[in-house]
Amino acid sequence: MDASSPISAIEALSTTRAIRRYTNDPIPAETLNQILWCASRAPSGSNRQPFRFLAVTDGQVADKVKSLLGDSFRKGWAAKLKYDGYQTGSGQDPNSPKSRQAATMQHYVDHIEQVPVIVFACLVRYRDASPTEGASIYPACQNLLIAARSLGFGGALTMWHQGVEAELRELLAIPDNVAISACITLGKPQGSHGPVRRRPIAELVFENQWGASPSWAVDPDGTRFTSAGPK
Repeated sequence: MDASSPISAIEALSTTRAIRRYTNDPIPAETLNQILWCASRAPSGSNRQPFRFLAVTDGQVADKVKSLLGDSFRKGWAAKLKYDGYQTGSGQDPNSPKSRQAATMQHYVDHIEQVPVIVFACLVRYRDASPTEGASIYPACQNLLIAARSLGFGGALTMWHQGVEAELRELLAIPDNVAISACITLGKPQGSHGPVRRRPIAELVFENQWGASPSWAVDPDGTRFTSAGPK
């Protein structure tokens, strides 16, 4: 899949997963431009478009940023590995979904320095920080991920940049009134995209009353399910 033969929106939506294993292939500038153009089409409160995207690609500054992120990501994953029980229960079986997820995460944090492109999704604040401000930045992040998927690339949205945010702000000259709302890694997947595993739609969609699953909440034939996540 390449930029000349994008997939349909429905296929992109149903197959966009977090991609954490990348090849060393660069993302062509014209493709990165197309991905970020799609991100910039997202809606925002009062159409203010307060989102900004700071793409880190290559060069001396990029190397320093990726080094900082490598340290922060590895510390973040080490804590999650311990406190989320990845090494207990089924995590002791190397073939279990939990173990495979842990292996993917370990590979991810061990190779942050080699990620082709890292995008900081930023929000220019025009008022004090608000719990609702995410509505003006995260739709753009999802646009970005879906566009990347459509064009044969993939990404993962994280917040593990927060451990070194002060250093990143100084290095990237990010103003104080700008929030770093997400850190998105992008690259060509080592594996392949495919239908994602999620909970059945009947567990997630209600009608008229909480907990009342509608009769029309039916998954398409061939849907694959998971029981992962909090109960």
